[in-house]
Amino acid sequence: MGLGKMGKASFIIVDSLAAERGFKRFTRDVIGAGPRTVAGVLEQLGFKCRISTTEQIFKDQTFLSDFDVLMCSGMTMDIPSMRKIVNIWRRVNNHKVAIAGGPAAADPYQLLRKADYDLVVISEGEEPLEELLGTVLSEGRMPERDALKRIRGLAFRIDGGVEVTPLRPPAFEFRYEPSVERIVDYPYFRVSRVYVTCVSGCSNYRRMLLTLPDGRKCNQCGLCYKDNLTDRYYCPEGIPPGCGFCSVPSLFGPSRSRSKENILKEISVLLKLGVSRIILGASDFLDYQREKLVSPHPLTDPCFPEPNYSEIESLLSEISKIQKEKKEKTYISIENIKPCLFTDKAARTISTYLPHTTVHVGCETGSETHSKNIGRPSTPNESLMVVKLAITYGLRPYVYFIHGLPGQTIETAKETAELMDKMAKYGVEKITIYRFKPLPMSAFGDYESPPPATKNKASKIILDKAKQINLEQKKSLIGKTIEAAVAEKTKPGEYIAYPLEEGPTILLKAETAPINELVKVKITKVKSEKLVEAVTT
Repeated sequence: MGLGKMGKASFIIVDSLAAERGFKRFTRDVIGAGPRTVAGVLEQLGFKCRISTTEQIFKDQTFLSDFDVLMCSGMTMDIPSMRKIVNIWRRVNNHKVAIAGGPAAADPYQLLRKADYDLVVISEGEEPLEELLGTVLSEGRMPERDALKRIRGLAFRIDGGVEVTPLRPPAFEFRYEPSVERIVDYPYFRVSRVYVTCVSGCSNYRRMLLTLPDGRKCNQCGLCYKDNLTDRYYCPEGIPPGCGFCSVPSLFGPSRSRSKENILKEISVLLKLGVSRIILGASDFLDYQREKLVSPHPLTDPCFPEPNYSEIESLLSEISKIQKEKKEKTYISIENIKPCLFTDKAARTISTYLPHTTVHVGCETGSETHSKNIGRPSTPNESLMVVKLAITYGLRPYVYFIHGLPGQTIETAKETAELMDKMAKYGVEKITIYRFKPLPMSAFGDYESPPPATKNKASKIILDKAKQINLEQKKSLIGKTIEAAVAEKTKPGEYIAYPLEEGPTILLKAETAPINELVKVKITKVKSEKLVEAVTT
């Protein structure tokens, strides 16, 4: 706390996550944990801070003059909006410090050269930020080069170039907790899906098998599958760990869990502040406290041992108690599970404490060969079994696929479409499709971006099948009455709302509707595979 007492600077944290070019299109009801984590560090060290969304700043920039340091967080796809934010900052506060972070920081050159940021914090920001606040940044001034060079995990301009300090090893404990109070800075926090981090990092330290653009290729040494979990860190060919399209292991290291006490405290306070929808966030929730089963070694095996059932049950049972104590209706769900860990016992445990909740499953491709080639820890058939098992226990499976992946062919696309059909017969609630994007620090980071599905026959097969299944699923909602969270008014007599218990975006037809509140609505029409129309009841 001493640093804060010395410091004078105030910080504006801009959440550009999923803002792309400045406007969130598909996840407008999502509030991630990253910006609140940064705010937590600042608050715990005694600094004044506030969070703002990109759209809030586009509407009103005048309040930026009240702050000394800009900190902007986004993903690689959000760099255009991050560039716009720093340009606005320069117009309002020409000589004040601008810092970028989040997943986009895996490509610091774009943020320093193509955008006008002074500093980029790479990987997890808590420890670098703490060290930065021990410099003149605490007074709102840019630290000297020598001071920056001593801090690991930074990138900054120097002599016309860019210097990147060595990345720091992953922290194996959570020294700072996300700010809870700053959730009120988000305009629709009461009805948004608020992410609460349960696990950081990823346990998939296998490698993909395709030949990379620079010629690197797996030499079948077997280190990725060895019993020595530490050996899995290192690849003699220098191939980044994990699924080829993902940078999480490179950026955040092996899976490690937050304490149950801190997760419960965060959820409890969020609910008291009025949050109604919480997502238990992790690259795989079933990794929760699994590292205890292999300690003192790092958790670098995605599938063995099985989940730490006692710890998961202890956490979920306490969350269920907190949820029941709140008079207003709330919804808590799980984002991301690996199929290879979703056992009968795991499904039964989740359904006992979070009945009828959604579980999000990564599958990505329906081809067994393609799945192994891109580094997936689970097979497509295991993903299919997850859907079947989840339905058996009354859970609602959402399954992810990616089109345009390296190694995709017409044949792999057909296999993917066939797998989707099988999942639909079991009752999958939603197929979520993404277009492959090469991410810095991932194995596929040097691949070219693929064309859109409209210009690629294989990708079109995948996308069309997903749209078909999702559209059929939405038709089953017609006539049903559900609780929905009203988020924003689009025009007279029309609002955007979201199902309390997840589902498609709702175009609500009503003369008036209470913003930031729950209402009962009746689904009347399917507008598209992502949008339904409803009226209040």
